[in-house]
Amino acid sequence: MKRNDMREQAFFLTFENLFEINDNLDELIDLYSENVEEVCDYAKEVSSGIKEKTEEFNEIISTYLKSRKLSRLPKVSVAILYVALYEMKYVDSVPENVAINEAVELAKKYAGKEDSAFINGILGAVSRSGK
Repeated sequence: MKRNDMREQAFFLTFENLFEINDNLDELIDLYSENVEEVCDYAKEVSSGIKEKTEEFNEIISTYLKSRKLSRLPKVSVAILYVALYEMKYVDSVPENVAINEAVELAKKYAGKEDSAFINGILGAVSRSGK
């Protein structure tokens, strides 16, 4: 499986987990594996890491929201930001610019028309700040 496919799986799991219908990530992974496709180890690692680091990522994102509130952002955008932030901070094999570019591509595919520029701006600011 290609890295962008693994990343997309992590995005799907993260997005689904944002709804907190089933707060058990292992059950969500099992459901995804049974109904869609087998979840790869990378997607499991990223989605589990995001679950552990959600508060940290919320603080980082909130730092760069001018007049917006995190709770008002589309869940698709939040899930994409979480995946990219996790890769930027905790996956040494993924360069920051690749994580940002892949997040923008996910936004173009799954988010609203202007979300890719918004996501690029937030992640670019995070990258420049060194946080």
